[in-house]
Amino acid sequence: MTINIKLKNINYRYEIYQMFNLFYPLSEINFNNVNYNYKISLEKNGIIIEDEFLKEEYINDKNINEKGNLKKSIYSFLNKKTGKIFPWGTLVGIRPSKIALSMLIKGKSEEEIVDYFTRNYFTDKEKAKLCIRIAKMEIKMVNKDKNKISLYIGMPFCPTRCLYCSFASNPITKCKKMVQPYLRSLVEEFEGISKYIEKKGLKVQTVYFGGGTPTSVNDEEFEYIMKKIYNKFIYGNNIEEFTVECGRPDSLSYKKFKVMKRYKVDRISINPQTMNDDTLKLVGRNHTVKDVIEKYNMARKLGFNNINMDIIVGLPKEGLTHVKNTCREILKLNPDSITVHGMSIKRGSDLYKKLELTHTNHNELMEMYKETVKLAEDLLMEPYYMYRQKNMKGNMENIGYSHKNKHCIYNIQMIEEKQTIIAMGADAVSKVVFLDENRLERVPNVKDVIEYNKRVDEMIKRKIEALEELYN
Repeated sequence: MTINIKLKNINYRYEIYQMFNLFYPLSEINFNNVNYNYKISLEKNGIIIEDEFLKEEYINDKNINEKGNLKKSIYSFLNKKTGKIFPWGTLVGIRPSKIALSMLIKGKSEEEIVDYFTRNYFTDKEKAKLCIRIAKMEIKMVNKDKNKISLYIGMPFCPTRCLYCSFASNPITKCKKMVQPYLRSLVEEFEGISKYIEKKGLKVQTVYFGGGTPTSVNDEEFEYIMKKIYNKFIYGNNIEEFTVECGRPDSLSYKKFKVMKRYKVDRISINPQTMNDDTLKLVGRNHTVKDVIEKYNMARKLGFNNINMDIIVGLPKEGLTHVKNTCREILKLNPDSITVHGMSIKRGSDLYKKLELTHTNHNELMEMYKETVKLAEDLLMEPYYMYRQKNMKGNMENIGYSHKNKHCIYNIQMIEEKQTIIAMGADAVSKVVFLDENRLERVPNVKDVIEYNKRVDEMIKRKIEALEELYN
């Protein structure tokens, strides 16, 4: 489907695109003043929107800026035309809890915050209240000390590449010869960054080892890199949290679990994404539901008492029955936290090339999300962090739930962007946070593994130069 839009007296093409893309996510949206389906006019007191069958005039809210009024008008028009309702309304920002956190810090009441969300964005009251719940959790933990940092370490390999993935995740079966050179380069980056941390007297709060899948390398390679992480960043530093995102059950072994215990990992993720074998096969995950359960129980027996599990809502060909089954199986396992992701159709993924697999009935999708909320309630978990992505099915959110004191500190610091995070490895992005200036500088490493290996010295130098502006 192609949508052509004619504009009069309007420059906000990106915002208009966002609203139409919300209601017609798989359509081609163009701006064309000759052959058009929709006409949008910005007049003195309001906005006029029309198509072949419908013409509506919307009066501006004087308390909202021009851009906000435009988005609300388009949302109202397309809602009337399609019947679709999105709980976040016009809000497309990726960190909605930051709005609530900022308003709480300024002393605003819960009623004022809910009114702000509903008036400015047409956000559902329950979503606004969810933001407040999360902000109240985060306000106790969000970083206030510029000398307290977190570390991210990336492993750009996976057992296989999932259909929906756009990350740096090279299939390990095709890239075995790349692993050891990459690990050597990663250790070189550890050396440079650990020296800088020690020189500046910085306090490491958390270490997060993600990817890709850190455990996709063989047992010996995994022990090698875990020992390096421990010696450079964990030993003697009294850190508050060390997470390894194990992710794929088919990458795990008894020996790897023992290595993680030896090197003081206190939080792991075992991520099924779905507990339906047919979906696992379709999206390219080379494991079964039985494998998930087996590796989860192995971790429990070895003493891991903070295990997260990820779920994705809106996977190809999954409906409400599939999600209900996933929630039933996760409930039986009783993890310490769950992270619910909405399916995001990313241009860099193989799924984007197979858009026919992505269709899900809108109303059914909303019911699928409700099942995950019920799962969290049945597990007696509270929401503790949230973020959103572009092109998410249903314009929903990714949300983390946890038992008391089992939340991920790194996730909170990463989402709220009040703490400097030094990221190491291919495709890792450091964030240097200037608290006094309310400013953030991103310093990305190159994505390609071979390029990273060639240019690791450059990656170290660029990071230290950015950090020096903060810590000189």
